[in-house]
Amino acid sequence: MADSATPLCNWAQFTSGAFADLGRNYTPDAQTAVLLEATRLCEQSVSRRLAPFTAMPETHRAQGMDPDEYTDAANLPLDLAGTLGRSYAMALGASTLVRHCWLNEFAPRYPEFWTYSNVSIQIVRSYGGSQTLTAANLQGPEPDSGHVWFNLGLFIPIGSLVRVTYSGGYTTMPADLVRAGKLMTASLIIRELAPSSQSRDPEMLHTEAEMALAGYGRD
Repeated sequence: MADSATPLCNWAQFTSGAFADLGRNYTPDAQTAVLLEATRLCEQSVSRRLAPFTAMPETHRAQGMDPDEYTDAANLPLDLAGTLGRSYAMALGASTLVRHCWLNEFAPRYPEFWTYSNVSIQIVRSYGGSQTLTAANLQGPEPDSGHVWFNLGLFIPIGSLVRVTYSGGYTTMPADLVRAGKLMTASLIIRELAPSSQSRDPEMLHTEAEMALAGYGRD
C-alpha cells in the first residue's frame, strides 16, 4: 500500500507565487510525489503529524486517576451502569480505576482547525477481558491536548492496555504550514533541477539518508 496523505500545500498553491516556474515540467504523479515527500519531511522535523491522517493506531498503558475523581463514599451518585461497574471493581479488589488517556497527536497550534473522527478505543483489562468504548462512554478527544476522559463507572483497572484507533489532523491548513510545505517542496525540486557538485558525493548522500531516517530511531 502506497503512502498517501493530504499535503500541507497543493500544487495550485505551490505554483501560485514565486515558485510557479519550478514545477512546470512535473507530471501529475510527480507533483503528488514531491508534495507528499515535502509534507513528510515537515512532519519529521517537528516529530508530529500535521496533515490529515486516517485510522492511526496507538497503544497506551492505563495510568492511575486522581483520587478526587473516585471515592469510596457510599452516597456517590451513579447511574445503573456506573453502579454495576463500581461494584464489579470492588469485588475484584480494584479500588483505583482510570479515567484519563492522552493521544499522541493533537494540534500544537490553532486547535480550531484540527478535527478528530472515527475514534475507537478498546480496553484490554489487566484483570482479563476487554471492552470497546463508544462516544457515549467518553468525552473528547480534545483538539488542544488530545485528552480523552472516560466516564465514571467504567471498569478500567490500572495497567490495562488502551488500544486507540483514530483519524485527525488539520482539516483547515494554517497559513504558516502551507508556507512551510511550499518552501520544503521548492527545496526538493531545486535540488533535482540544479544539483550541486556535492549532491552526488557518497558521504553527502549517506548523511542525507541518515537525516531522512532520524525520525525512525529509538527514543
